[in-house]
Amino acid sequence: MATTSISPKRRLQAATVMAFLAVAGSAAGLKAQGLESTETVNRIVGSQVKQEETNATAEAANVNTAIDRTRENIGTVRKTSKLDKVDIVFLTDAARSEGGPPPEIESKVKQHQDDIAELRKEIEANALLFNAIESRRVQAQDVLAVEFDDPGKIVIYAAAKPSN
Repeated sequence: MATTSISPKRRLQAATVMAFLAVAGSAAGLKAQGLESTETVNRIVGSQVKQEETNATAEAANVNTAIDRTRENIGTVRKTSKLDKVDIVFLTDAARSEGGPPPEIESKVKQHQDDIAELRKEIEANALLFNAIESRRVQAQDVLAVEFDDPGKIVIYAAAKPSN
């Protein structure tokens, strides 16, 4: 009976494949767990996630102020790793299906479009914030602005409707 030795390179490849499968399996377990449960979301995000629905016109002043602060909030989003509370404000009449934000907000969005694009990328790169918006089925491209109220609290303004 002939003995075959496995080269160190083949062992490394096999170990890499096994590690990949282990990581993929654990990620699939998280997906299977779903983000339907409030308890699950709060555990993953590590923060209380709340949502509210409002009219963009009624919130225009707050949204525009937050949009004006986008440049400074990008750095804060980048550094955020723990929050006590995440509030997602759905601006239902500003959703794409409704024609987008009203003119008074749309003009601010256009004025700060590069900063808002960067903010959205930072939100997608921030596991805490990405999972918070994902738990409410908000896409990063629907985020208009964020506002850090008190320490440990963020308000995310989204031009979207909550999913049913």
